[in-house]
Order: sequence, then structure tokens, then C-alpha cells
Amino acid sequence: MVPIIAGNWKMNKDVTESRALVQELLGLVSDTKDRIIIVIPPFTSLSHVSEIIHNTRVKLGAQNMHWARSGAFTGEISGLFLKNIGCEYVVIGHSERRHIMGENDETINKKLKTALDIGLISIFCVGETGEERDKGQTEEVILRQLNKGLEGIENEVHKIILAYEPVWAIGTGKTASPQQAAQIHQFIRSQLRKNTAILYGGSVKPENVDILMAEKDIDGVLVGGASLKPESFARIIRFSTP
Repeated sequence: MVPIIAGNWKMNKDVTESRALVQELLGLVSDTKDRIIIVIPPFTSLSHVSEIIHNTRVKLGAQNMHWARSGAFTGEISGLFLKNIGCEYVVIGHSERRHIMGENDETINKKLKTALDIGLISIFCVGETGEERDKGQTEEVILRQLNKGLEGIENEVHKIILAYEPVWAIGTGKTASPQQAAQIHQFIRSQLRKNTAILYGGSVKPENVDILMAEKDIDGVLVGGASLKPESFARIIRFSTP
């Protein structure tokens, strides 16, 4: 399976900064092969970044979408609009959408179905909080997220990318050990009807990407803060397993 390296910029980088970041990144990774590279800027930068990466190895993703194709949903964005400006991927169910913005499993399920219908590849995020981990509920929480999120589309999971992102590791500097991450990846894979890529997300950095990617059940990484600096993200893209 070709490794997938995705950089989620979150609510960072205005249009000018986004253009500069991706232009510098292209110069650093233009000769990189055997990697799927995805940049995921804020909505306001998508069309600008799309123009710069057109006909390059770098792919474009969005951070969220609505389940409806159009309608009276002020402040939301249609997946069709995202496709129209060059997006191939969309993040669905990110922990910040779940725990800060209040998205639930049913909403996420509707988004996943729509993304499949219109031909966007979802990066479907699952993961437990620190409290749930401390209570030994990690597998229970992830199983619920998988079952409810994939309800009605279980047989199409091979068209979706999974991302395990332990909430306690996002933006905290803490990272699941490679063994911990691999164990959960194995559990997720055991629950799926068909094979699919499973990424790890949670304080991925140049310093830990090599050892994470050495685990056979980790197919790539979903990178947050470290994707905001071209040199840092390029080093992650160029990971080398021991």
C-alpha cells in the first residue's frame, strides 16, 4: 500500500501564507516518489492552493463538508463545491469537530455517505479522549464510532481512508507509542469488512515519523502543526523506516 502523508492546516494560514507554504513545499518534495501527499488548507485558501499544485504530485483535501449538496445551510460548504475547485479528499469526523463543534456519529455517517456518492475520498477520523483511555474504553469508543459512522456503507470502506487520532495526543506534544498505535490500528483493521488505509494522527513530528511508519499496520500519517512549516512537513513526507 502506498504511504499517505496528509497535512491538516486547521484554522491557520491566510491566502498569502498558504500560497507561500505550498510553493516552498513543492520545491522540497517534487522528486519524492511512492507517497500520496495531501495538503488540507482552510476553505479560503483551497482554490489558490489548487491552482499551484495542479499537475503536481501533491493532492488537495478539505477540512470538512456538509451532508447536503446545496440548500439553506448558512456557513456550511457543499462537497460538490469542493470537488469543483480540485479537492479529491475531505476530512470527516475530526476530533475537533466532534468535541468542540458537537458533531455526532449520525451526522458523520451522513457526511461519509454523501462524500462517497459525489466521489470525494473521506479521511474518516476515530479516536478516544484521555478520560476514555484511562477508563479502558478505547476499543469500545472506537468500535462505536466505526459502527455508527460506517452504518449502511460497511462494504464500501475500501473507498475511505481511516485515521486513528487519539484525542489526548492531538496538539499536546504527546504521541502514542508506535506499539500502542499499531495495536489500535490492528483492532480497527479487524473490525472492517474490507481492507483500507489507516493513518495515525496525534502530534506526528519529524522526530517520530520514521518509527511510526516502521509499524506494518500504520499506512500513513495525518499531520497537524508540523505540516505548517514546509521543511518540517517535507521531512515527514520523506520518512525513512529503520
